[in-house]
This record gives sequence, structure tokens and C-alpha cells, in this order.
Amino acid sequence: MLGLLRRDNRVGDAALLGNLERNVSFFASSTLLVLAGLVAALGSGEDIVAVTENLPFTLAVNEHGWETKLLLLAVIFVYAFFKFSWSLRQYGFAAVLMGRAPMPGELGDEAAQQFSIQAAQVISRAAQAFNLGLRAYYFSLAYLIWFLNPWVFMLASATVVGVLYRREFRSRVLNALGQVV
Repeated sequence: MLGLLRRDNRVGDAALLGNLERNVSFFASSTLLVLAGLVAALGSGEDIVAVTENLPFTLAVNEHGWETKLLLLAVIFVYAFFKFSWSLRQYGFAAVLMGRAPMPGELGDEAAQQFSIQAAQVISRAAQAFNLGLRAYYFSLAYLIWFLNPWVFMLASATVVGVLYRREFRSRVLNALGQVV
């Protein structure tokens, strides 16, 4: 954000922010489609039980059990939708801040520093909300395994935790970003 305050031409900054908003918007709308599918599947519990009874690696679950699992999966996606929509709103706030950003030389160094910190915090919080929505997607994939087998679900959940830990705390990309910033 300090760099933005030093530039006369901010088209690139606006384009980057617009790209972030499009990514979040894609996930928010996709989440609504997933929720619509889950609501539709709620009325098909009997058919789902009939299909999965014959699979060799599934444990028997009654219709009520399937519907409960579907409702819990819907809760995960409702959470994801709220995170994505909140991220989208915050990126919108960041766009307003970018549009309001003073031109080079309009603010003193201290005021420019303060503006850049506050604007960067808005963008950081938007990114954090988006990240939480993505985590809901990751865990929903592990959760899907519960429909088939609870033991494999536990293994899949542990795997997701391991993958997220590696990506968020031990990845090469994170190391490269740390060297750039």
C-alpha cells in the first residue's frame, strides 16, 4: 500500500484487486450451487441409501443418518459462503480505499504510513476470510469420505490437516514470499 501511495498510475493495483474479487466471487457463487445440490439431495435419502448399500467399502447407514450428514455438510458450505461473501465485501472496501488514496505528496510521511497500514489491514482481513472459506472446502472433501466410511474419514481429515499445515507454514511459496516482502 505504501507503493500505491508513491505511484501516479494505479491501474495495475486496481487490476490486481479486481482479480482477487473475481476469484472470491467464483467461490461464493460455486458454494451456492453446492448448497442447492445438497438441498436437492436431502429429498433423496432413500435412493442414496439404496445405491450405497451395495458398495463393498461402505458401512450401513439409514436414511436419517444420511440426511444428518447432508445437513452437516450444508453447514460447512454455509460457513464457506459467509466467509467468501465477507471477503468479497472487504475487497470492495479495499477498492474504495484505493480510490480514495491520496496522490503522491498529498500526505506527510506519518499520515501516508498510517493510511497504508489501515488499507493493508483491510486487504489482509479479506484474504484471511477467503482463506477460511477455502479451508472449509478442503475439510468438506474429507467430510465427504464420512458418507462411505468413518475410519477413512478420520484418516482423510488428518491428511487435510497435514496438507494445510505444509502449505501454510512449510511451503516453498511461503519461503519465497518471505524473501520478497
